[in-house]
Amino acid sequence: MNWSDLKGENLSPHHAREQFLQGELIEDSVRGSILSSWERCRVMGLSPNQPDPPYWPDLDVDGRLVRAAEPVLDQLQATFAGTGVRVGLTDERGAVLARRFGEPTMARRLPPIHSMPGFVFAEQFAGTNAISLALAERRLCHVYGAEHFAEVYQSSVCSGMPIRNPLNGRIEGVLAFCFPEADARPTMRTVIRKAAEAIAQRLLDQSAARERALLQAYLDVRARVQTGRTAADGHLAGTEELARYGVDERDRMILAERAAELISSVQGAAVEVAVSHGRRLTLVSRPVTSPSGVEGAVIEVLFPAGEWPPQRLAIAQTDTAGGLLPQPAGLPRSQPDVIPGPGATMSGEPGVQDTVDAADRGVRGLVLVGEPAVGTYAVAARRRLELLAEASTRIGTTLDVSRTAQELAETAVPRLADFVTIDLPEAVLRGEESADPRTELHRTVVHGIREDCPFFPVGERVDLRPTTPHLRCLLSGQAVLEPDLRSAAGWRAQDPEKAERILAHHVHSLISVPLLARGVVLGIVSFYRSQDPAPFGDDDVSLAQELAARAALCIDNARRYTREHTLALSLQRSLLPHGLPEQNAVEVAHRYLPAESGVGGDWFDVVPLSSTRVALLVGDVVGHGLQAAATMGRLRIAARNFAELDLAPDELLTQLDKLLVRLDREECAEDPVGGSSSMVGARCLYTVYDPTTQRCTMSRAGHPPPALVHPDGSVTFPDLPAGPPLGLGGLPFETAEIDIPEHSQLVLYTDGLIEGRDRDIDEVLDRLCGALAHPGRTPEETCEAVMGAVAPEHPRDDVALLVARTRALLPGRIASWELTADPARVSDVRAAAMRQLSRWGLDDVAFTVELLLSELVTNAIRYGTEPIQVRLIHDRTLICEVYDGSSTAPHLRHAAATDEGGRGLFLVSQLAHAWGTRYTVGGKVIWAECALDGLDGV
Repeated sequence: MNWSDLKGENLSPHHAREQFLQGELIEDSVRGSILSSWERCRVMGLSPNQPDPPYWPDLDVDGRLVRAAEPVLDQLQATFAGTGVRVGLTDERGAVLARRFGEPTMARRLPPIHSMPGFVFAEQFAGTNAISLALAERRLCHVYGAEHFAEVYQSSVCSGMPIRNPLNGRIEGVLAFCFPEADARPTMRTVIRKAAEAIAQRLLDQSAARERALLQAYLDVRARVQTGRTAADGHLAGTEELARYGVDERDRMILAERAAELISSVQGAAVEVAVSHGRRLTLVSRPVTSPSGVEGAVIEVLFPAGEWPPQRLAIAQTDTAGGLLPQPAGLPRSQPDVIPGPGATMSGEPGVQDTVDAADRGVRGLVLVGEPAVGTYAVAARRRLELLAEASTRIGTTLDVSRTAQELAETAVPRLADFVTIDLPEAVLRGEESADPRTELHRTVVHGIREDCPFFPVGERVDLRPTTPHLRCLLSGQAVLEPDLRSAAGWRAQDPEKAERILAHHVHSLISVPLLARGVVLGIVSFYRSQDPAPFGDDDVSLAQELAARAALCIDNARRYTREHTLALSLQRSLLPHGLPEQNAVEVAHRYLPAESGVGGDWFDVVPLSSTRVALLVGDVVGHGLQAAATMGRLRIAARNFAELDLAPDELLTQLDKLLVRLDREECAEDPVGGSSSMVGARCLYTVYDPTTQRCTMSRAGHPPPALVHPDGSVTFPDLPAGPPLGLGGLPFETAEIDIPEHSQLVLYTDGLIEGRDRDIDEVLDRLCGALAHPGRTPEETCEAVMGAVAPEHPRDDVALLVARTRALLPGRIASWELTADPARVSDVRAAAMRQLSRWGLDDVAFTVELLLSELVTNAIRYGTEPIQVRLIHDRTLICEVYDGSSTAPHLRHAAATDEGGRGLFLVSQLAHAWGTRYTVGGKVIWAECALDGLDGV
């Protein structure tokens, strides 16, 4: 991601920060790491107008971290010369140890907190900033402008990268960049990452002083041996250069392992090592003693002359673990013909020197340098530390149980084991706790250096015998080591035939470890060794247990998340429509895609209304999880009820807004401490389509506008007033009316379809238009095309899609009459209506309709005002409508025996299939539906 994209990771950071300081909900408006830091700052009582951070004058500004960083800082200063970039180095507490400036005059112009070492930028003193966030998140972090908690830092973009000690993974300090937005470069992230790695490498270089003394002695002797030869007779090759000629990472690991064995003995030796592509390389051990008396050995890899290009390659230095180190200051890149220094000696057993002399005409690569009896243990210990440090970053990157188990296996192979199998109960895969993991284990992961090893395949049920090391570890809760599988009768008894096939693949040693987290048994992980002839040992068991313990916590987190996700998804799906109602106004299709990271509150609905109209809704509740799904259900039910009351779109949104305000108050009352951070909010689009007029009335509350696909395939987005999101309270909503030709498609969707932190909204809308611009498609086909072309592959938010193709009611199925407020006109209307029913072939309902019209028209004349209009609509039902200019609605009541009136609406309610009142701008409509048994209408 470029620095120019950083703004896109936030939505209005200034506005989000203001909302946060006012106690409003900003969950979807700011990055999670920033929001977490702000929350910590608030808990610690920090103020945005916090005074300058403390100054610590007694810092070790000449310590090992500063010495390691100084050349790198100088190089960064040269790189950023002439810019407004400020470079800072802090210790592990966030105290600044050193500074560099792209423009040197900045040191005099800037206030002391930005120009002098000694100020402390830990979170408890300075709030959210790149240094404190890098220490808290333990990774490269960026803070942009208003993302800083303190106002004094908000004019800059800042980055912080932890500097780790390569030996133990401990964070030694932070490298920080701070610069104006105008000086941002796309390569900033790469530069700060590589600079931090270079400082860490120099820290490792400092810790290898004894090895460097041995290396210097070796180079001195090497110079003496080469006296009298030409430069082309032989040269040392660095590990990076050798990689270009086929010595890959696995080859270097094999060479380093064999070199560790050689380095434990001072005696010279030469061995052949098999590497990739069927080659065999020679390792030579050269005992060496430094001028200070340090005894050790250097290990070289020799290549035959002519196998590699003859160009000169750089000398490389390695640490005890065989890792590549930078060339130390003061050591020559190529050795002249010099006499070795006093006290330096180099010797070998008979025959070794002849091998070396014969190979000196080729490339010589330095593999390892170190002291006797330390090599093997140092390499093993460091590799274990490196593996555990890597496991902390590689395992648990997702909240998927199976994927987390796979990450454990990928981390362990090949550095600990050659094959790994993981068995989990089916209940754990579903997110539940297993009642008896011994009886429902399923093979979840099989991973190794080859794919042909005959373990139980993934997905197969694993029924373990009591004698197997797998079940023993499960019952005891402790790791079980089987150093020699050929003599492990219990393991072989599980499946003798399969065991023999596994042994035939040279698998010879096993560690089974239970996956335990928070007292819950999650499964078993088994580590197998085949290539290394040495069996697993106690140190390997300890490492396997540590890996399993870390992975088990991640798997349990994923299990718990899976359970909540499943519950929320089940609740979400149960609250969404399970079927679409029958109506003739539109042909409808829909899709719902839940988010991968957590179920949200997206919903849709189709509600038939009076007079053949239909309401279409889509909405999105802020947040994820069970609470969002529950709020969605309440909101959808309320919206449906308000729609069936025939409220206008803007009035319906107003009622939903009041409902959410009330829900938020209830939550705040239940949780007065945390209620302010859990404000209920939602977005909604409400549309009413009338097939008798082919007109659509819309209103939206902070929701994306719909897309309208015309019959010719052209796509437009109606210009609707945006409206505020629901839940703010007291703000008005507006409506818009548009005419929609028959066979047009109205496409409603939630923002999860088009929005995303890594998606360009204009590009996505272009893809949406391209997917929609195909006339003649059915709504189902349109849904498929949109989801395939526009929906994100890994959605971070729910996606709800509703496609409605409009229909028009034929004019011949509508009859209307206007009349004055004269009781004598009632009979005329009845007669005209009966004639129309006869033309429609509906004589069977003529008597019922006659009674209904008599009551409705009489009420309009007696209690309403002009104009008065009567309309009959022949659809799935026969609809009788009477419109008048009065806004006073009649109410159904039970008339007493002595009452002369009050029975008209009671009669209507008994005769009609359904009836009700709908208010309009100029009055009201009282309508009644008469069922047409055996007739389907249109």
